Amino acid sequence: MKTRVVILAGGEGSRLSVLTAKRAKPAVPFAGKYRIIDFALSNCTNSGLFDVMMMAQYRPQSLIEHIGAGGPWDLNRDFTGGIRIYTPYKARFGTDWFVGTADAVQQNFSFIKRNRPDHILVLSGDHIYAMDYDALITFHIDHQADVTMATVSVPTEEASRYGIVGVDEFYKVTSFIEKPENPLSTLANMGVYVFNLNVLDRALWADRHQHDSVHDFGRNILPRLVAEGRRVFAYPYSGYWVDVGTIESYWQAQMDLLVPDPPLNLNDRRWVIHTRTEERPPVWIERDGKVTNSMLSDGCVIERGAIVESSILSPGVVVHTGAVVRESILMTDCRIHAGAKVERAILDKRVQVGENSSVGGVMSGGNRTESIDLGLVLIGKNSKLPPEIVVKPGALIGTDVVFSDFDSLVVESGSFVQTKRQPFEISE
Repeated sequence: MKTRVVILAGGEGSRLSVLTAKRAKPAVPFAGKYRIIDFALSNCTNSGLFDVMMMAQYRPQSLIEHIGAGGPWDLNRDFTGGIRIYTPYKARFGTDWFVGTADAVQQNFSFIKRNRPDHILVLSGDHIYAMDYDALITFHIDHQADVTMATVSVPTEEASRYGIVGVDEFYKVTSFIEKPENPLSTLANMGVYVFNLNVLDRALWADRHQHDSVHDFGRNILPRLVAEGRRVFAYPYSGYWVDVGTIESYWQAQMDLLVPDPPLNLNDRRWVIHTRTEERPPVWIERDGKVTNSMLSDGCVIERGAIVESSILSPGVVVHTGAVVRESILMTDCRIHAGAKVERAILDKRVQVGENSSVGGVMSGGNRTESIDLGLVLIGKNSKLPPEIVVKPGALIGTDVVFSDFDSLVVESGSFVQTKRQPFEISE
């Protein structure tokens, strides 16, 4: 049987704040050398699925450039599948900007059903996990399902953030409620679905004519199929999975990689996460430079007396003499100048922190084991912080900010500093 993969990668990701100001959420860097989309793509190829379509919408250029012809994932194919990226287009009838996830699939369904695949595997492009989709598809076939949704158990206190699924003893879905105020279970929808082609075709066509629908899989398509009594089953997934939809979850998911026995093992050679990389020299740690419990990518330089602890550094990051980086995420080509301190912060590409500056820290009254109120500092792409500035926990600095944009050398918690100039547009 033939399976075609459809990856939904069009989300604006507004909850990721300035990290998605110039890129789509799936294109946001993750774990130093990767992008979020790499996990869904790698799961496909590691599962033996090479026929992949991607629906992109919000600022897709960086995503398109990253994926290219699909070579790093062995998806640069012509006759046996490969990857194809679809963006909204204006046609004579019935097409426009994608309204919801289901609408994105509906508008491109004439392409999706070419050559009549048996199953359509629908994925979200902004989740972090390692999953064998072949086991999911086998479960779907064995249960003679119309639709199978992958599910995972979540903590009770977080259940209201997800679509919550009720099942019987055979894993047949008996109820599905999107983000309920009072969840009746902790079995959450992962946004991973296997549809029989004809079932998906009919469901999308019916939804298209529902004027009160928001045309979303979780809010409309799945609940309606369950209510109609279709054979909808829940596949129980027991591995690590996280929706990095907020700054806190994005930061925490990367800190999870730094524990002694990480729940997601990027060193597992049986399940390689593939990505597009650029040529950089090896990591260089000078005398008396100290790096502990951290992940450093190619091209990083740790100068004399600099300290890096429990942090993730993307390619080309330089931590100058005597600077300190703790519990932080530094993206490509960031520079932390001499004597500066960065703690519990996320710095986008090419951010520069001036000499003897202090960025972030543990919020007053907090401790390092608390994750409810992290007080993270977030700094947008290309911003430059002046020497000796103090950026307190919980502050936000936008993209393309320069020295003259700061009214004071103290940026208080909760403050948002934006550029006063016309921003320099780069989408990466």
